[in-house]
Amino acid sequence: MNYTFDRPKLSGRIRAISSKSEAHRQLICAALADGETEIVCSDTNLDIDATAGCLRSLGADIERENGSFCVRPIYAVKGHALLDCGESGSTLRFIIPVAAALGADCKIKMHGRLPSRPLSPLYELLCENGAALSPVGENPFYVGGKLKCGDFFIRADVSSQFISGLLFALPLLEGKSSLTLTGKAESLHYIDMTLDALRLFGAGISKKGDTFYINPIKKFKSPGRTYVGGDWSNAAFFLCAGAMGKSPLTVYGLDPASAQGDKKILDILTLMGADVRIKDSEITVSRNRLRGIEVDASQIPDLVPVIATVASVCEGKTVIYNAGRLRLKESDRIESVCRMLTDLGGKISPTGDGMIIEGVPELSGGTVDSFNDHRIAMSAAVASLVSLGKVTVTGMEAVNKSYPSFIADFNSLRV
Repeated sequence: MNYTFDRPKLSGRIRAISSKSEAHRQLICAALADGETEIVCSDTNLDIDATAGCLRSLGADIERENGSFCVRPIYAVKGHALLDCGESGSTLRFIIPVAAALGADCKIKMHGRLPSRPLSPLYELLCENGAALSPVGENPFYVGGKLKCGDFFIRADVSSQFISGLLFALPLLEGKSSLTLTGKAESLHYIDMTLDALRLFGAGISKKGDTFYINPIKKFKSPGRTYVGGDWSNAAFFLCAGAMGKSPLTVYGLDPASAQGDKKILDILTLMGADVRIKDSEITVSRNRLRGIEVDASQIPDLVPVIATVASVCEGKTVIYNAGRLRLKESDRIESVCRMLTDLGGKISPTGDGMIIEGVPELSGGTVDSFNDHRIAMSAAVASLVSLGKVTVTGMEAVNKSYPSFIADFNSLRV
């Protein structure tokens, strides 16, 4: 689907949609719990639905009712199940160790670039400890065997999703386990979100230094009802739109104390010169004189496309670094961000682990490819606010992965 944005003017208030990251985690914990759980989650998307679908295939009963997921847990694991992860990297990397811990005999189907995204060192670690896995890249991907308890060591600089997947799986095993992180940890806030969900469901996990100590629990303890908070990652597009447009924008339904690391967008916009105001769960952003900055993206890789979009019209130079993992996302996001902004008249060049942006007063507009990447598509929409001409995005349906109502929400703010 092609969609054209004709230099709109935006103003007003918008509700933050439900956090995809929190929903993934709560659904998994609920499916592994000792009783039914209602997860209040106002919104869903393709990635959340993929996690729910995989859990259903394993034996959970999950229904969507009146803005909630009603989850009846897995009492008996279904044999020879086929799990469809769609294009969700979180779903894949969480569900493989969980399936191995349950002793499931299943196949996992993947779409898009997902089969080519790395599984090492998680793959080798699972195989060394009882799991039977098909060769990397095989699609569908077979998971069999039974994960054994023990002492696990994993690099923390590859993907926090590997660590989260193990933290979901290890409490399900027969005996005590430990998980030690080696190297420099990146995207730490995603691990914190996992620990929050596990605590909510009564998992016995403690941490000393770089090691997690996990007691066997067999079944998590359902709290009965849980709530998914607002999504800072997707709210960032409208917060950045406020920094770039002619009128303030307010996003409500966000928790400033959330474990979500992408709330860092407020600090970055403030450093760039935007006016950021916080009142309880409401964040209002308006434009001031914007300036280029340096951004260490090691803990906030998902924010890079929209940060780069703001930087394209900042005075001076912006340098984004420590973002090498972006090459392994739904697209090679270093290349796709640079291509998108260049095609719109920006001045940007890739580096080995990031990009350098020289700000211009305005973008020119034009036609850009989404690269089947939801964050590229939404960033291009935000770029239309500062483009002289129209911005047409090909493959705009990519937003369904994380934010199906994005176009409707964007247009609801049009003046």
